Order: sequence, then structure tokens, then C-alpha cells
Amino acid sequence: MIPVTTFAGRQVALFGLGGSGLATAQALVAGGAKVIAWDDNPDSVAKAAGEGIVTADLRSIDWAAQVAFVLSPGVPLTHPKPHWSVDLARAAGVDVIGDVELFVRERRAHAPDCPFIAITGTNGKSTTTALIAHILTASGRDTQLGGNIGRAVLTLDPPKAERYYVVECSSYQIDLAPTLNPTAGILLNLTPDHLDRHGTMQHYADIKERLVAGSRTAIIGVDDSFCALIADRVERAGVAVRRISKRNVVVDGLYAEGSRIIDAKGGSSARFADLDGIATLRGSHNAQNAAAAIAACLAVGVSADEIRAGLKSFPGLKHRMQPVARRGQVVFVNDSKATNAEAAAPALSSYDRIYWIAGGLPKDGGIASLAPLFPRIVKAYLIGEAAPAFAATLGDDVPYEISGTLEQAVAHASSDAAADDEASVVMLSPACASFDQYKNFEVRGDAFVNNVAGLDGVTMLIETKKGS
Repeated sequence: MIPVTTFAGRQVALFGLGGSGLATAQALVAGGAKVIAWDDNPDSVAKAAGEGIVTADLRSIDWAAQVAFVLSPGVPLTHPKPHWSVDLARAAGVDVIGDVELFVRERRAHAPDCPFIAITGTNGKSTTTALIAHILTASGRDTQLGGNIGRAVLTLDPPKAERYYVVECSSYQIDLAPTLNPTAGILLNLTPDHLDRHGTMQHYADIKERLVAGSRTAIIGVDDSFCALIADRVERAGVAVRRISKRNVVVDGLYAEGSRIIDAKGGSSARFADLDGIATLRGSHNAQNAAAAIAACLAVGVSADEIRAGLKSFPGLKHRMQPVARRGQVVFVNDSKATNAEAAAPALSSYDRIYWIAGGLPKDGGIASLAPLFPRIVKAYLIGEAAPAFAATLGDDVPYEISGTLEQAVAHASSDAAADDEASVVMLSPACASFDQYKNFEVRGDAFVNNVAGLDGVTMLIETKKGS
């Protein structure tokens, strides 16, 4: 835990007592703050009270006595309208902040020079975050990974010299972190997302820009117009910018030429790494992720050899294009995190012969947008509620069967792939939510792995736990 000492002895109001909210309240108390916390869920309030957190309805407190209001990132700050607690804080002139802001204040107070890499973007941020943390850990550095991935940021170990922080930041967290100042800040890309919470695409982009605007080194993917403009603005403001592209040559930054990552600076360029043969970093989207990770690691003093070694040993992000097993020429890939067609496209575009397991609780638009990738699919195995609709979309273009369950789909797909004379993959990339059959995509992905592990003759590429 990181005790929040910067509010010691002072009164702080807090709303939102879910996982990260409760951890934030505990970190504030551990640092000596006088916390009053609340939540719209009575069970969350009761749990917090049971753990020694002072609770009270924030409608009845003395707001003039509060020096800050800490809001959980899942609670609306601006759109569709501010939460009632935000209105009360603003009416009293109290700053509204979040857990990432508390972290950056503690870092400034206790170890302002400890390396801090922050990552955001609409797509790819979890893989990039995990890759950076892996490179740092594999090189023997004290590495703390958290934020919007894994652990809440205030549950990490306290800041100290030579401790490296790798923090994934959602737009909600950035919106509540006005003094965010990473050593290296990454903005991968921007496409419309969370507009119900941000109102417009421009407002969403403005929030994301804050992360790189406050960075010592800004690493910005420039393959979309919003990010390209942000890179120009941030550079004009005096921040060192390294541009990233998976499509075009850049003058100062890193870009992809197929599987090769090129490092360009000072008017010259050289191949930094080749991702060919690294199964966990297949596809152009992962070339972008790897380029950003390389730039960030270089910015915090990691050597080129250490970075290359980390790239080669990266085990992949669980449930995201993760090779989990092999049997002969067949590789089994867990892409359970692909909960819509857009998210499934990178995996489908990364392999040439696919036995595709898809379906679940369907999203708007179905899989029609994936039609250009249908020639890569040898056969589809459809599960869950989406199966009839997906079958109609596939039509005569792709052979398919309605397997119904994941267990049946794995059995049939693995059998068909084993009879294939060519190298192929059996891939779970559902293009659907999981909730018709599973609690979440993690449980669905684990079920896929367990079914694969039960096949005869497979060599598992990851560790598995019985019953996981």
C-alpha cells in the first residue's frame, strides 16, 4: 500500500467504495488523513465501515471543512451529468481528484525522480503496459504494475528511488489527475469510445492529451488525426516528443516496416528489433504496441539489449491473442478479451488459417465488419446466443457449425485442425460479450484454456491451474 501522507491531518471526502475506492480510502487513512466516505450502494458502505473507514452521507457533511474530494473513476464527473457528490464539492470550491492524482502527489513528495511510465489510448494500452512491465522486470528492476490494469495504483509499494512504476490510465482516471506528470507518457491512439461519459470526441481527446502534455517524454502514436495533432501541440509546448507509427516513416520516433521496428532520430534510422517469430507480438497493432514500449523503456534508461531480451520473452497478455498450447502444426490462441468485432479483427488478421471459435452475447453490428477477414477462416464454430445471427452473416462464405458450447467447439475445432495438412490455429476470439454463458471474459478464457489442456497430446505454453 502507498500511504497518502500528503493529506495527513486534513479532512478528505470520498465517494465510491468499490475495489479501488476502498483501497483509496484505506491508503488515505494509513497516511493520516481524516476520511469521510460514502457510496450509493449500502453494501459497499457497510463493508467500508466494517474495515474501520468513517462513513457518512456526503449530503450531510460540512463541505467547507474538506480540503479535497476523491471520486472513484467509475462515477460520472461531467457526462451525462455530474454525480450529485460532484455538484456538492464544486459548489463548495473543493478540488475533485482521483487515486492516480493521489499517487502522483506521493511520488512528488517522496521520490520525484523514480521512473514513472503512464500509458493510455483507446486500444492496445493493456498489452503495451504489460509489455513494458515485463521488460523492466526481466531486466531485474523493481517494477510496480497497476492502475487500470491489475492492481489499484494505491495498493502498489510506496515510491522510492530506483522503483519503476508502470501505470495504465483510463480517460476517467486522467480526468481526475490534474497534475499527472510521468517520466514517459504514452498515448497510443484515439477512436470514439466512452462518449457517454465525455460528451464529444474532442472532449475525450482533450482528456487523453493531458497525460502526454505533462510528461517529460511524450510517446504518441500518430496514425490517427487526433493524435497527430496532439503530438504537434505538445511538441510546440516544449515537451520532447517521440512519434510512433505502424504505417508510416517518422523522423524522430519508432515505426514499423513489417515485423521490423525502426528507431529514427537525429536524421538517421536503424533497425532496433524484429518481432518475427515472437508469437505474442504478431500483427501490425502489436508492432505499434512494441514500438511504444521500446520508446518508453529507452526514455527511462533501459538498455537496447535488455529491451530486445524482454521482447523475445514476453508471455503475452492473458486472454489477448495469447498462444496457450501447441499440438503438431496447430497453435491454440486465447483471445477471449475480444468482446466485439473491432476487438476480434487484430487476431483474425494475424493468422492465415484459422479454426475460429466465436459467439456469446452479441453486440450491435455483429460480425459483418469482419467480412474482409473471412478468407482466413477455414471453419467457424459458433457458440452462445449469437450463433444463429453469426451463421447468417457467414452464409456461404465460411463453413461453420453451431457448436453451442465452448467445450464442444474446442473438441471439434481441434479435431478438424489436426487433420489439416497445413499449419493452422484454433482461436477463441468471440467478438461477443461472455455474459450469456460466463461471468466475464476472463472466466471464458480460462474455460478455453482448460478445455485445450484436456486434449490428448497438447504441449501447454502457459501454466494452468486446475479448476481455474
